[in-house]
Amino acid sequence: MCRAVLESEEGQGVAKGINDGIIYLMAVPYILIGGLGFLIYKKFNKAKKGRP
Repeated sequence: MCRAVLESEEGQGVAKGINDGIIYLMAVPYILIGGLGFLIYKKFNKAKKGRP
């Protein structure tokens, strides 16, 4: 039903907003997991430098 409404929309402004929202929702988990991975990497890399 959403597809039918978006396809019949004349201005296409709503469709652009929906597409932007989908991209935002798709990107957030990757950013969070990447940040967590970076913090874990930094933690273990710092621990290695402290060892003789």
